[in-house]
Amino acid sequence: MSLNLPESAAVGARPAEVRQVVLTEALGDPTALKVRTAPMPLARKGRVVVRVEAAGVSYAEVQMLGGLHPFPPKLPYVPGYDLVGEIAEVGPGVTGWSVGDRVAAMPRSGAWQECVEVAASGLAPVPRALDAGEAVALVCNGVTAWQMLHRGAKVRPGETVLVQGASGGVGSVLTRLAVHHGARVIGTASPAKHDQVRAMGAEPVDYRGDLAATVRAVAPDGLDAVFDHIGGKGITTGWRLLARGGRLISFDSSVRGFQSGQWFRPHLPVLRRVAGWTLLRAVGATGGRVAKTYYVRPGDKFRADLAALFDLVAQGVLTPHVDARHRLDRAADAVRALIEGRVVGKQVLVP
Repeated sequence: MSLNLPESAAVGARPAEVRQVVLTEALGDPTALKVRTAPMPLARKGRVVVRVEAAGVSYAEVQMLGGLHPFPPKLPYVPGYDLVGEIAEVGPGVTGWSVGDRVAAMPRSGAWQECVEVAASGLAPVPRALDAGEAVALVCNGVTAWQMLHRGAKVRPGETVLVQGASGGVGSVLTRLAVHHGARVIGTASPAKHDQVRAMGAEPVDYRGDLAATVRAVAPDGLDAVFDHIGGKGITTGWRLLARGGRLISFDSSVRGFQSGQWFRPHLPVLRRVAGWTLLRAVGATGGRVAKTYYVRPGDKFRADLAALFDLVAQGVLTPHVDARHRLDRAADAVRALIEGRVVGKQVLVP
């Protein structure tokens, strides 16, 4: 029996309310994350309601918490960039998806709750056998890593690459994928995480101090690709470390040291530098080097690349590292761990 409006499908008893994490103020303090109840969402036209099994915790939430994300939702709102779960309700006009299907979605906000309404067009299938936490570690972070490696930089076996933050959510997947692909990987991390970076098959270097000199000492011929999530002046260091024909991919910017509300300022230096290098490349003044910015997007390529990642997990080639799993009421702990740099892999919320 359907418990939804006409033309929609549902399964089981429909709860009246769901628990959710709400960001109330963008002040940089995780105590601004509150657990509340809200009415159970309804699947509107072209949309579905997903019962969340696991939701990812990412650096985007750290930026949003500090009022430093370039495109923040209006406060108050439910954070949560990506999720894995089961369709509980299908809205009118949705085809190709049914109640009970296991899916991944990347709504960019709203995932930190028990049930969430998302667009059906952005869904991707998830194998039943895959652990929900490991699966969600691949939704945004994994696809970002895959696409930067294979679509953006188009790294070839035997090339030497630098992964900034090799122990992080994106960096750890990118490092494993690049090593599996046959690349030589130099990964930046704090000394306390060097053993974990070595275990992934990479060569760890300390990101503090003179990074350029450290990298040149181990890669004197230069780098074929640099993957940078720091931004700021550090992106210039990565550019100068590139060999002829090298590729730099910037996929984020650090917000450390910026004031709440300076939502776009941390990201401007990267955009300016990439734009400048692109102009120089157009007149043949970069030695074949190229710089790009990257932003993961839903769509057919997203679905295809996520499926490729799931295949690697099924083959035993890739095991996403879940650093910790937290209940919704411990979301602040997960975010605080990211802020303090204590994370290796992915933080996950389990409603």
